[in-house]
Amino acid sequence: MSEVMRFSLCKALGYLAGGLWTGWGGRKRIETKQLRNLRRLVEKVRRDSPLFRKLYADLRPSSEIELRDLPVTRKPDLMSKFDDWLTIRSLPLERAREHLRDIEKVGVPIDDVAVFQTSGTSGEPAVIVLSESFVEYASGIMLARFERYHRKLVRDVRKLGVRVTITGGHGHFAGNGFNKLVQRLSPRLAKGFGITFIEAEQPIGQLVDRLNAIANISWIVTYPSMLAILVREKEAGRLQIEPAFFTTGGETLTGDLRERARRAFPSLKYGISDPYGCTECLALSFECSHGRKHVNEDWVILEAVDEAMRPVPDGTLSATVLLTVLANEVQPFIRYDLGDCVRFYEDTCPCGSPFRSFEVEGRQATLVRVGEVTLSPLVFDLEHDQAQRIQLVQIGERDFELRIQLAEGAAAGPVFQEVIASVQRVFRDNGLDDVTVRAAEAPPEFTASGKFHEVVPLRSAKTGSTSELGVHQSVPK
Repeated sequence: MSEVMRFSLCKALGYLAGGLWTGWGGRKRIETKQLRNLRRLVEKVRRDSPLFRKLYADLRPSSEIELRDLPVTRKPDLMSKFDDWLTIRSLPLERAREHLRDIEKVGVPIDDVAVFQTSGTSGEPAVIVLSESFVEYASGIMLARFERYHRKLVRDVRKLGVRVTITGGHGHFAGNGFNKLVQRLSPRLAKGFGITFIEAEQPIGQLVDRLNAIANISWIVTYPSMLAILVREKEAGRLQIEPAFFTTGGETLTGDLRERARRAFPSLKYGISDPYGCTECLALSFECSHGRKHVNEDWVILEAVDEAMRPVPDGTLSATVLLTVLANEVQPFIRYDLGDCVRFYEDTCPCGSPFRSFEVEGRQATLVRVGEVTLSPLVFDLEHDQAQRIQLVQIGERDFELRIQLAEGAAAGPVFQEVIASVQRVFRDNGLDDVTVRAAEAPPEFTASGKFHEVVPLRSAKTGSTSELGVHQSVPK
């Protein structure tokens, strides 16, 4: 008979207590705990994962292993050997994919594990398997990292009203699925969060009407791309809500958008929190009262590396980042190439936390490459007062198309003409005179997980990136 996934409050409290104890011990205790957890995980995967048993066959004993001894892993290689990757033999890839094809089973475990999928921004979507112990870890460790500021924030925001999550609703993505999983495993815990879920995949007008119909929205959790839409709707006077707090994730939150949101929503008493995480590790980091992101280093290892996978000094922007999740023994992520560009701070955070802090600059998969020139999507100004959504899609190395969802009553010709001129000016300023930008009849599209990318780069053999589009006219935990 199959086991049933359960949530143990006692075990979650154990992660809470252990997390507090580790933090109180400073860097020495953190590094000792991290190495002990790493060696324990390596021993586990050598024993129970055929893929890692082969991968680590020639390495020194697990009790002597160091992080630098371990090879880098990448999503395509792991997914191609999924059945040998896991440390359990009861979940072949086809069974997991059959579960993921059923939208009615979002947040429903398979036996004693939960299954989600990534959005696929950097290539093929990955199938992510989480055990009940990871859910307990995520619940306990984040409480361990709470400062007095965070406890007061959560208490006050709950009193002010309801929490709304706006994310993708057409798949088994963590933003919606993890909430549903927690509701299933621990209804009392989920009730305390008071979550209302709204699907991002709907016309802006309908989404605004839905939000305006909810009384006392105090907290909104969503993607930065959706926050940008809410800001524009608030500036236009169509969105009437007065939230006290935003939490964003899944994309890069720029300083400009943060400041614009603060001006549009003067009700933001607690501002905008932007913790860093991913489906592979939902509780990867925490954001302190000074706005810095800190790695949960007792259970997570994050390595900033160059293109040759060598460590870069603190203060230097990485080419990519390697993730090791010490809290997931079912599906090992060890020195896993995430593709994000990060920079660790050189100084100690003013909050006093002994956990290292860093900033995120974006993803390699979002960069636009034309010949030898690489451009950040942030250099393009894709806003127009006669357009609700604008999307620039690279369909060839020097060939782009512009997709626009016009505002009601707007004439297409002038809007396309002005935005195309703006985009071509950016290319010319960067020495690119032979780039074609044409108007497209196709509407803007969203990723399967409900993210809206204003700039969609061409698929690249180097990064494995892909547009990952598929939801027309549509736009984390």
